[in-house]
Amino acid sequence: MRRHARLVILAAVVIAAVLWLAACAPGEVANSPGYVSGDGTVTEWAEDSRSEPLELTGTDFEGNTVDVAEYRGQVVLVNTWYASCPPCRAEAPDLVALDAMEDVQLIGVNSRDDAATAQAFERTFEVEYPSIDDADGQAIAHMQGLVSINAVPTTLILDPEGRVAARAVGRVEPSTLEALVEGARS
Repeated sequence: MRRHARLVILAAVVIAAVLWLAACAPGEVANSPGYVSGDGTVTEWAEDSRSEPLELTGTDFEGNTVDVAEYRGQVVLVNTWYASCPPCRAEAPDLVALDAMEDVQLIGVNSRDDAATAQAFERTFEVEYPSIDDADGQAIAHMQGLVSINAVPTTLILDPEGRVAARAVGRVEPSTLEALVEGARS
């Protein structure tokens, strides 16, 4: 009986490991809660072909209201992330640096983490910008109606009018993001 119990536990551990690795594998897995690896693809929209302003509101992990419209007049980067996502961790210092730029505001959207996990990430990387707690998936669904969100991380760059000027899928070099911010200003 003892050997049988060990085999059951071992099988459960192996299955859990396989599922975890599959969730982090590149490519889309139907209904996967893991990240889908982005390839750094950047799409820009000319000023005359940009959609209506993104209307996005939610509550951050401390219970405060976050409304993208409050930042009209600035370039806003809306970044999807979660704490155990490797590219999200890698790009966090770059996003913090962008947030420190004049007339630039970052807003995170996190649909995976509980408050304690998200706040630990924010402390670790000294994140001062708000992140919407998107446990119900409403923020991502709302953005999907405007522009495809294919991976985590994905960053939308909004022009000062709140319209999507560019989208970066996956981790993107800081110089590319800075150029996208400058492009959105004009």
